[in-house]
Amino acid sequence: MITTVFGDAILPRGGRVSLGSMIQLLQPLGVNERLVRTAVYRLVKEEWLESEALGRKTDYMLTFSGRRRFEAASRQIYAADIPGWDRRWRLILIVGELEARLRERLRKALFWHGFGETATGSFVHPTADLEKVMDGLVSEGLDQVLAHLMPMVAVNSRAAHCATDIDMVQKAWNLDGLALSYEGFLQKYEPIRDALVSCGQEDLSQENAFLVRTLLIHDVRKLLLRDPQLPESLLPDTWPGSRARHLCRDLYRKLLPLSERHLDASVRLSSGSAPHASHTVVSRYEYGMDLQPGITHTA
Repeated sequence: MITTVFGDAILPRGGRVSLGSMIQLLQPLGVNERLVRTAVYRLVKEEWLESEALGRKTDYMLTFSGRRRFEAASRQIYAADIPGWDRRWRLILIVGELEARLRERLRKALFWHGFGETATGSFVHPTADLEKVMDGLVSEGLDQVLAHLMPMVAVNSRAAHCATDIDMVQKAWNLDGLALSYEGFLQKYEPIRDALVSCGQEDLSQENAFLVRTLLIHDVRKLLLRDPQLPESLLPDTWPGSRARHLCRDLYRKLLPLSERHLDASVRLSSGSAPHASHTVVSRYEYGMDLQPGITHTA
C-alpha cells in the first residue's frame, strides 16, 4: 500500500514526504503507525527509499533505483493502450551455468518486466524493449548475470512442425488465473463507477475520493504487474483485462479532482512545506491516464 501511495500520489509531488504525512494518509485504510514504520524500514533496507532526518522528524524519498522501478511500473499502470505487435518474439536465453539463487532473482525480475518462462528455461515476450530490460536488470543489482544472457529477436516460422504464436502464449503464461482476477476487479469497481455516474459526486468527501483512488490503483497495480501486456491478437476475444483498464481510467478521472484537493491539504514535508504536484497530475486529469507519474510534462 505504501508503494502504491508513493507511486500514485507522492512521486508526482517530487517523490518526498514526511513520515507523519504517510501515517496520516494511510490511517483511514486501517494501516496503523507501527505498520507504516515497519514497512518503511523494510523499503529502506530493500533500497526503494532513503531517509533524511530534520530534527525529530524524518522525510522519506525514493532512491535512484527506486525511482527507476516506479517509473517502469507506471508505464504499465498508466499506459493508454496495450502496444501493437510486429509479430516478432523477444527471447532471453541463459548461457552457461547460473547458480540457483541468481537464477531465481533473474526469473522474478523478468517476471515484473512481463516475461513468461518456457519449459526449456528461456524467457519470452512479444513486445519488450530488450535494451531497457537489460538496463532494468542492472538497476536491480543483477549486472553480474548479464554475461550469462543472450537476448535476441525471433520470427515464428509458419512451418507445420513449429509451435504457433498461441501455443507460445499458452506455454509461457497462465492467462486463465489472471482472467479470473480481472473479473473480480470488475465486480468490485463497476458498482462504484456506476454509483458516481448516477448519483454524482456531491456526497463524496475529498478524503474518501483519495481512499477509493488509492484502493483502485493498488488493486489494478497488482493485476497489471502480473499481466504480460500481450497484444490483442494474442489474447482471447473476451479478455476482461481490456474492460478493467478502461474501467480504471474512467473511475480514476472521476476521483482525481477531489482526491488531489485532499492531497494538497495533507501531504507535507518535515519542514512543514507542501510539495506541489507536477503538470503530470493535471495532464492525467485532462487527458486520462496516458502520462506517467513522476515525469514532469511542461505545458
